[in-house]
This record gives sequence, C-alpha cells and structure tokens, in this order.
Amino acid sequence: MPVDNREVILETALDLFYARGYDAVGVQEIAEKSGVTKPTLYYYFKSKYGLLEQLLESRGKPFLEELHRSCAYHGELKDTLCAVAETVAGFARREPKFSLLFIALYYSARENEAYQAVRPVVLGLQKDVEQIFEAAANDLGNMHGRQRQFSLGFIGLVIFWLLMKHETGEGRGIQISRQEIEALVHQFMHGIYS
Repeated sequence: MPVDNREVILETALDLFYARGYDAVGVQEIAEKSGVTKPTLYYYFKSKYGLLEQLLESRGKPFLEELHRSCAYHGELKDTLCAVAETVAGFARREPKFSLLFIALYYSARENEAYQAVRPVVLGLQKDVEQIFEAAANDLGNMHGRQRQFSLGFIGLVIFWLLMKHETGEGRGIQISRQEIEALVHQFMHGIYS
C-alpha cells in the first residue's frame, strides 16, 4: 500500500504541535520527521499555517458537526448539556492530541496566527452552545439575558474538566464516565438555578 504523504505530514505536524506548540515547530522539522522534502510539504500545504488550517478542517470540522447535532434542544436542559459534554468527551477520547492542541491554540496570544486560525472554530462552538440557552430561556425563569454568560461558563467548565482529566490520566488517555458527565452537568445546573 503506498504511503500517503499528505496524511503522514498532517500526523507528524499534529504530534509536533501537540508536544511543543505551534510556534516552536518549523517547517523543516515537520518535513524531516515526515520523511519528505520541504518542497513536498509546500506542495500539499503551501505553508505551516496552511498545514494548521488543514488540521483544523480535517479534525475540527467533523467535531463541530457532531457538536452541532448534540446541541439540539428538545425541552430538557440537563439532557442536552449531558449530550454536549458526552460529545466533547468522546471526541477528546478519540482525538486527545488534537483536542488538547485545539485548547492550547485558543489560549495563544490574540495576534498569533495560530489563534487566528482556531478562532472561527471556537466561535462556532460558542454559538451552538449559546443557542441551547436561547432555546431553554422560556423553560428557565432566571435566564434574563444571561444566555451568553451561561454558555461561556459551561464551555469553560467542560474544557477545564477535560484538561484536568488529561493531567490525572496517568498515560491512560482521557477517561470520562457517564456518571462523571452527569455530576458535572448537575454541578453546573445547580449554579445557574441558584
């Protein structure tokens, strides 16, 4: 079976970006570790930024589509938030390096090209989660225009939780049970109802 240079380059870049950060990795290193020449890398991706954009497209877009479906509100806020947290947790289990890189990129300096690349994806995520609270506004008596506040709080809680699960995973990857998801959502909902 022939080697797909494009996929090898993407996987190598993901490994390096995850391990050392986007800014610390150069095109020459990616090419060498991929076993290709710089012209070959440039043929497929044009630049390091183009490579990052392709990683976000190939890994981030399917996640956002899955997340969008899980954000559909069907009258029960707890069930919807559990579905969202399960989607995020499932993706983090399947794609731990990309998930953690994605979080790191979003916390990059605001003028950094890595932040600029990830920002539209994050805004899409935030919009989908905010729409849950918009849809639930009639069911929650205390919403009073706090849909964005609630959505940002929920996203922040889930992201921090994933980071801590990764740190305490002791090499087992990100392991998250249904009970943990329900407890997290219960904790969040207790806060918004108080």
